[in-house]
Amino acid sequence: MKRRADGVTCGGCALSVAGAIGAPSLWLSLPRTRRHLGGGFENEGMDWTVLLTELPFVVLGGALLPLLALTLLVRLTGRRRSRQD
Repeated sequence: MKRRADGVTCGGCALSVAGAIGAPSLWLSLPRTRRHLGGGFENEGMDWTVLLTELPFVVLGGALLPLLALTLLVRLTGRRRSRQD
């Protein structure tokens, strides 16, 4: 009997999208990020390069970490595809 991995694949994609949206939202709410983006006193400490240096890593990390966690969970619980050809 073959198992279909559609639920796991769809769940991984959904987690990846949620992480890619949620991680930048969390990053923007941090006091350090708000200070760099103009939240300092009289624009003190404004540094717009964080959008080019940190934001891509935040989006990639937010997309990849949930996907890696799901992969590890699937491996640990033993839900593997059968190798019947």
